[in-house]
Amino acid sequence: MHPVPFSADPARLSRRGLLRAAVAAAALAPVPFATAGTAEAADAYGALRLAWRDLILGTGFSPTAEPFASKLATLGTTAANLRSTMSRAAGSLWPDLPYADPEPDTDAESYTYSGNLNSSFNRLRTMTEAYSQPGTGLTGNAALRDEILAGLDHLHDQAYNAGQTRYGNWYSWQIGAPQALLDIDVMLYEHLGAARVADHCAAVDHFVPDSAVAAYSGTSTGANRVDLCRVLALRGAVGGAAPKLALARDALSPVFPYVTTGDGLYQDGSFVQHLYVPYAGSYGSVMLGGLSLLFALLKGTSWEVTDPGRQVVLDSVEKAYAPFLFNGLAMDPVSGRAISRGVQKGDPAGLRQDDHLRGHGIIACIALLGVSASPAEKSRWDQMIKGWITRDYYRPVLAGPALGVAQLARLKAVDDTVPTGSAEPTGHRLFPSMDRAVHRRPGWAAAVSMASHRITYYENGNGENLRAWHSSSGMLYWWGGTFANGQYTDDFWPTVDPYRLPGTTASRKPLADGEGGTWGAARPDVRWVGGATDGTYAAVGQYLKGLSSTLLAKKSWFFLDDAVVCLGAGIHGRDGTGVESVVENRNLGASGTHAFTVDGAAQSTALGWSATLTGARWAHLAGHAGYVFPGGATVKALREARTGAWSDINRSAVTDPVTRRYLTLWFDHGTDPTWAAYAYVLMPGATAQQTAARAADTSWLGVLANTNEQQGVRVPSLGVTAVNFWLAATVGPLTASQPASVLIRETGATATVCVSGPLRTGDAIDVTWNRPVTSVTAKDPSVEVLSTGTTLRLRVTPGTLGAVHRATVSLG
Repeated sequence: MHPVPFSADPARLSRRGLLRAAVAAAALAPVPFATAGTAEAADAYGALRLAWRDLILGTGFSPTAEPFASKLATLGTTAANLRSTMSRAAGSLWPDLPYADPEPDTDAESYTYSGNLNSSFNRLRTMTEAYSQPGTGLTGNAALRDEILAGLDHLHDQAYNAGQTRYGNWYSWQIGAPQALLDIDVMLYEHLGAARVADHCAAVDHFVPDSAVAAYSGTSTGANRVDLCRVLALRGAVGGAAPKLALARDALSPVFPYVTTGDGLYQDGSFVQHLYVPYAGSYGSVMLGGLSLLFALLKGTSWEVTDPGRQVVLDSVEKAYAPFLFNGLAMDPVSGRAISRGVQKGDPAGLRQDDHLRGHGIIACIALLGVSASPAEKSRWDQMIKGWITRDYYRPVLAGPALGVAQLARLKAVDDTVPTGSAEPTGHRLFPSMDRAVHRRPGWAAAVSMASHRITYYENGNGENLRAWHSSSGMLYWWGGTFANGQYTDDFWPTVDPYRLPGTTASRKPLADGEGGTWGAARPDVRWVGGATDGTYAAVGQYLKGLSSTLLAKKSWFFLDDAVVCLGAGIHGRDGTGVESVVENRNLGASGTHAFTVDGAAQSTALGWSATLTGARWAHLAGHAGYVFPGGATVKALREARTGAWSDINRSAVTDPVTRRYLTLWFDHGTDPTWAAYAYVLMPGATAQQTAARAADTSWLGVLANTNEQQGVRVPSLGVTAVNFWLAATVGPLTASQPASVLIRETGATATVCVSGPLRTGDAIDVTWNRPVTSVTAKDPSVEVLSTGTTLRLRVTPGTLGAVHRATVSLG
C-alpha cells in the first residue's frame, strides 16, 4: 500500500491553478451578483443550470420573512464558522477532516478518509449556498467566493481528480462528492473559468464513467441509480454534454418497473434497498427526492423523462410513502440503519436526525414531485402536505432544521395556498414484500416490523445501527394522534434496552455489536410471515426465530377498531438465558412520572421501582395507553432511567450521554422456556376507565386458539373472526387445508372473506367457514367457489407474493 501523493507546499499556487486563473480572467468578465447566471441563459445548458439553481436555492420567498430569515441567518453563521476553520494543508482542507489515506483500500479506516473527503466537499457546498442565497450576511461576498474556489482547487489537486484511484467507500467518490461539487459548479459557474470546469468534468468522468449505469445491478440500483443519474445529468449541464444528459435520462428507466425481488418498488407498496432492507424512510426518500429533482430539471427540455414507467413513481406517493407518514414523521420500521444516526460528529449544524426530520424530507420531495404530476394528483398531494404541516405539533414542518430554503419555499407555498388539509387516513395496509404492516385508526396509528428469509432482522454497516438486533422480532410501534409523537424521536434508540423493544419476543442472550453481519446479511430461515386484511382490520403473523439464538415463537397481531390483540405461543429456547415478551417499553422523556395503574391500584412513580404483578387483568399508563390481559396474567414491570450515547449504536455519532425514563411491562418466560405463551390487548390512547371496562367485558374477545399450530380470535361486536393457521387445522368455525391467514368480517347480511398464503408456495388453500351462506356476490379471480349453503367452501390460489385474496358473500 502506498500513501496518496500530496504536494509538499499546498498553499503554493500550482501550474494548473495559474492556468485556471488566466483562463478565467480572459474568458469571463465579472458578473454582478444580482444578475448572476443571466449570461448563461442563452443556450440549453445554461437554461438547465439556471433551472438547477432555482431547484436547489428556491424561488418565490422573502428572505426577510420567516421561516426564511432565521434559516438564512443560520446558514450564514454556519458558513462563517466553516470559513474560519478552513485551513489548506497536505491531506486536509479542515483539520478535523483528514482525507489522505496512508493505506488506501476499502477497510473501515479507509471509509473514514473517503467520508472526510465527501464531508469536505459538502462543507464547501454549504459555504457556496451562503454566498448564493440572499440574507445570509455573506451574500455575494467576493472573499468568501475566492476561498471556496481555492478550496475546490485544493481538493482537486490533492484528491478528486482524473488521476486519482479511489479508496474507502465507493459512495463518496461516485455520489457524495460529485453531487456537492456539481452543485457548487452550478452556483459559481460564472466564476469558474473554462479550465476549472474541464478539470471538474474530467474528475467526474473518471469516477462516474458511463459504465456506472451500464448494468442495473450491484451499487447501481434503486436510490443509488437515481443518485448516479443526477451526477450524470449535472455533469452534462455543467460541461455542455448532450450525451451525458441523454444517458442520465435513459438510465432512470430501470428504476421505474415494479420488482418482485431485490431493490426497488413492489406492487404492494414495499420499497427495498440493499436487497433485504425495508427502506422507504431513507433510501426510498433519497430516490423520490432525486427523481423529483430530475423530473423537474428536465421537464420541457429535449431530455424530458417521458418513459411511461414514471407513473410508478407518481403512484408511489400514495402507495409506498404516505402510508408510513404520520403527523409529519416517517415511521422508523422503514428507515433501516438511519434510525441510529442521531447527531453526527463533525456536523457543523449539530443537527439531530430523527423520524420527524426524515418525514419532513419526504414531504418536501412530494411537494416538488407535484410539478411533474397531473393536476388531480397534485391537488391530492397538496392537501396531504397541508394536513401533515398542520398536525406535526412535535416538530413543526416549516421550522424543520433539516429542510433547506428551497424545500421550505415549496412547502410554504402549499401551506399558503391550500385552505384545508386532508386528515390522516384510517385503514390497514399490509406490505408482504417487506414484512411490514401499518394500522391506522382515528386518533392513533401502529406498525409492526418482522423478519423472514426475504427480509433481514436489521441492517448495520459503516459502524451504524449496531444494536437493533431485535427490531424485526415483532416490534410493535405506535403513535397517538395528538400525543406521544416524540416516542422514538426523543433519544429512544440510544437509551432503550435493546433486548426489550416493545412488542418483541427475545432471548436475553448477550449479542455483540453488529451481530449477524453487515448490510442485512442475517435473515431467519422462516417463510410464514404475513397476514390478511380487508383494508380496515387485519390478522398478521410471524414465525420467529431469534438472531444467533435457539429462540422459536409464533406471534400474531389482530388489528381492530380501538385495540390490537397480541398473541404469542410456542415460545421455546435453549440459550441458557431468560426469554421475554415485551408488552410495552414506553419512553417517558427526560423527567416523566406518568402514573401507572394496575387493576385500579396506583403503582410507585419512583425510579427503580419494579414489581411482579400476579393475576393482573389490566394496566394503564397515563397519557399513553391501556393494556388488558384476558383471564389475568403474571407480568413484570419496571420504572427506570437509562443513560446512553448515540455513539453506542453509531460510531460516527456524538459521544454525549443522554438519559431517558422508561416504563417497561413484560412477560418473563423464564430460562429456556418450553412452549410458553402470552396474550394481551393494547389500547392506544385509552383512559383507565375504558381499559377497566374492556377488561370487565369478558364477551368482547374470544381467543379461539393460541398454540404453536394456530392462533385466532373472535370479536363479536365487530363481526370479526380471524385465524393464523401455522398448520392446516380447524379452529372454531374455520378450517384451512394449508397454512394460511384468514380474516372474516360480517357486516349485516354480508361478509368479506380474506385469505392469504404467507408461505408463498402457490399451493391451493381450501377454506371452509361453518356458517350458512346463500351466495358469493363478488370474488377475486384467484378464488373458486366450491360450495355454499350450510357452509361456505372456497379454494384460493394464493400465488407467491403473499397477496390477500377476497370474496364477498351473502349470509343465510
